[in-house]
Amino acid sequence: MKVEVISSEIIKPSSPTQDYLRRYQLSFLDQICPKAYIPFLYFYELNDSTSELSSIADDISNKLKKSLSQVLTLYYPLAGRFTNDNFIDCNDNGVLYLEARVLRSQLSDVINNPIFCELNELLPFKLDELAELHLGVQLNVFETGGIAIGVCVSHRLADDLSSLVFIRNWMAIARGEEGAAVQPEFVSASLLPPKVTTGYDPSVVIRKNNTVVTKRFVFDARKVEALRAEYEAKTIEETSPKRRLSRIEALSAFIWSRFVAATKVENEPAFNIRTIHHAVNLRPVFDPPLPEHSFGNFYTSSTTVPGPLSTSGEEYCYDLAKTIGEDIRKIHKDALENLRHVGDEFMDSLKKGTEIFVKGEMVSLVFTSLCGFPVYEADFGLGKPKWVSTGARCFKNVVGFLDNKMDNGLEAYICLKPDDMANFEVDKEFLALVSPFDDPL
Repeated sequence: MKVEVISSEIIKPSSPTQDYLRRYQLSFLDQICPKAYIPFLYFYELNDSTSELSSIADDISNKLKKSLSQVLTLYYPLAGRFTNDNFIDCNDNGVLYLEARVLRSQLSDVINNPIFCELNELLPFKLDELAELHLGVQLNVFETGGIAIGVCVSHRLADDLSSLVFIRNWMAIARGEEGAAVQPEFVSASLLPPKVTTGYDPSVVIRKNNTVVTKRFVFDARKVEALRAEYEAKTIEETSPKRRLSRIEALSAFIWSRFVAATKVENEPAFNIRTIHHAVNLRPVFDPPLPEHSFGNFYTSSTTVPGPLSTSGEEYCYDLAKTIGEDIRKIHKDALENLRHVGDEFMDSLKKGTEIFVKGEMVSLVFTSLCGFPVYEADFGLGKPKWVSTGARCFKNVVGFLDNKMDNGLEAYICLKPDDMANFEVDKEFLALVSPFDDPL
C-alpha cells in the first residue's frame, strides 16, 4: 500500500471562542496521560464507479471540512494550543486536515488482511510524537474505490470515549443532523484538580523504533460465550450472590494464561513482578454519574497480581477471571476521593512503578475495552463504516477489545514485542478460540 498526501490545511472553528472560555485547564488524569495520540480509522465502501471517484471524494471532503469547523465550536479546546503543561489557550488556531490517495491496494484487502504498520500511513500524525496540534484528520481515497478517515486525538485532552463521542457529534453535523450533536461538558479539572507532577514523565512507557508488533484476532461470539459460561460456572460460590462474569474478564484471564505459557516469561528470573491492568471508565462511578459526553480523561486502572501459572491451566483461569472482576469492582467512590486528594506518596508510587517497568523488571498486560462504546456510530451520510480499527500502537503488552460488527463477537488488537508475538500467535490453545475467518465484513 502506498499513501500519498495531496493536500494539507488547517481547519478553524466556524465561530470564535468567547473570551471567558479561552483558558482550559487540564485535570490530574489529563496530566499523567502519555503524550501520544488516540487513533481511529473508519473504512467506508463507495458503490459509485471509479470514474466518478474524484468528484465524489471532493464532495465528501467539503462536507467533512465544513462540519469539522462547526463541531470545533463545541470542542474549542481541540483547536487551541498549550501555553504550558497544564493550560490550553483556546485561541482557535485550528486542527490539521489532510487529503491523501491510496495506491496499489484495495479497500477490501486492507480490511480483510490489515498490516498495522501500514495502517498508520492512513493517520495524520505519528502516534508517539505529540505535536502542538490536538486533533488531526486524514481523508484517504482509494484509487480503486472506497475511503478511510483517520482521526487522531491528543490523549492529553481526551480518553477513548471522549474521542468517540466527539467523532459521533462531528458525523451527525456532517449528515445534516446538528440537533443530534450533544454539547460536551468540560468538568474534568473541577472534579479532578491538577497536581504537581514534577519529575514524572508519562511518555517513558512508549516504545519507539518499531519495537512493537500489532495484530488483530477475531473471536467467535459463541466460543467467547462458552468460555465465559464455563469460567462463571466454576467460580460461583454457593454462599455468595451470583454475579455474571463478563466476557472481557474471561478473555483477559485466558489471554494472560496463553501469553505466559507461549512466551515463557515465568522462566525469566528478571521478571519478578507480574501485573494485569484494566482501564476502568470512571464516569459511572461519580455521584451522580457523569454523562458519556463529559470530555477529558475519566479513567483509571485496576491492578491484578496473578499467581504463577499452575499445571492445571483451566483452574488457573477460573480463579484469575474471578479475581480480575473483583479488582475491577474495587474501583468505586473511594478511588475517586483518592484521585482528588493525590499527594506525594501517590506520585512517588507512580514514578517507582514506571521505573520498574522501564528497567524491564516487570511483565504486565494492559487491557482496554471499547465494547459498548459508540465505535461504529460514525455515519456522515454514507451509512455506518464497514470496519473501524486503530493503527499500530506504540505501547507493548497491550490488548484492546472492540465489538465485531457482524456477529456480536470481539476483535482483540494485541501489541507485543516481535519475539513474543511470534510465539504467542502460534499458541494452539489460543488459536482454538480465534475465528478461522479473520474477516469483519
